[in-house]
Amino acid sequence: MGIGKSKIDSCPLSLSLSKSHSVDTSQRHHESDSKKSEISLRDVAEHSNTTEVPTGEQEGTEGAEEMPEEQAEEEVFLKFVILHAEDDTDEALRVQDLLQNDFGIRPGIIFAEMPCGRQHLQNLDDAVNGSAWTILLLTENFLRDTWCKFQFYTSLMNSVNRHHKYNSVIPMRPLNNPLPREKTPFALRTINALEEESRGFPTQVERIFQESVYKTQQTIWKETRNMVQRQFIA
Repeated sequence: MGIGKSKIDSCPLSLSLSKSHSVDTSQRHHESDSKKSEISLRDVAEHSNTTEVPTGEQEGTEGAEEMPEEQAEEEVFLKFVILHAEDDTDEALRVQDLLQNDFGIRPGIIFAEMPCGRQHLQNLDDAVNGSAWTILLLTENFLRDTWCKFQFYTSLMNSVNRHHKYNSVIPMRPLNNPLPREKTPFALRTINALEEESRGFPTQVERIFQESVYKTQQTIWKETRNMVQRQFIA
């Protein structure tokens, strides 16, 4: 999945990029993880045949229906996804820019950039399982609608039930309109939140977003995708 400049268009709850972002996930993980998963992984097959073979390359290749996987566009395992309230899209974009450009943590995506026209559950599944860290943007708006509450509970359950996802959910209080600690749900109070206004914020970021953790999750993600693709071909 290519990551480029976002072009946000109006769309309920999830918005689209000028280029649709899709984070491929799969029906299975390592056996121990797949039995525990609360989030279903699906629809890998529908993305596997989307790249057409150029006409010139079809000549002399009788019966070829699609390009080899190596020639298809490389899919990207994201560093982070930011889950946010619909009214906080601008703030989420600001935080995305901060992490990517000031701290070099890229690529990342905000939930508003997930493809429009797909089920919200599918987008949530792809976002959470197609990235190393899930950032919950804790503002006054975040807990005002049921969908945002569902997002954070689902993300927490996913991190508990999948060993490699442990400690992957990061609550963050941004500079603008942060959710007060006393209003924060108990389940999130048990997790150390990123506090953008804190002087220790850069140290927190460095401690949390470690490259070794990203590489481990990326390897598992690739293995899972390859396994599902082999099963689909068979």
